[in-house]
Amino acid sequence: MEHLKGSMREYTMIHNLKRAVVAIWCVALITGSGPAKAQESSPWGDVDSADMAADLIFVRPVALVGTVFGAAIFVLSLPFTLPTRSADEAASALVASPFEYTFNRPLGDFDHCGATRHACGA
Repeated sequence: MEHLKGSMREYTMIHNLKRAVVAIWCVALITGSGPAKAQESSPWGDVDSADMAADLIFVRPVALVGTVFGAAIFVLSLPFTLPTRSADEAASALVASPFEYTFNRPLGDFDHCGATRHACGA
């Protein structure tokens, strides 16, 4: 008789476990098959709120620090770039491009800069 009680408990536990797995599976299917939210597509790509948040919290501060360091390196490079007449190129690479990427880019769009939305750094 004890053997039957143990078998019955195991059967009940397995049965309840199967029911739980089926219930979780059904909930996952129902939630995953909801209607998709339509998004407007822009000619420059899709930007979502996660990209905007990451841009605001992480990318812009790092780009600002890069802009400041680029300006400092540019000033330090002037004695070497002025005689070779390459100061304009150095200013563009070390100051203008990082400045444009930091301040003249739509929030969350990591590829396009400026009013014309050209490729950043171009």
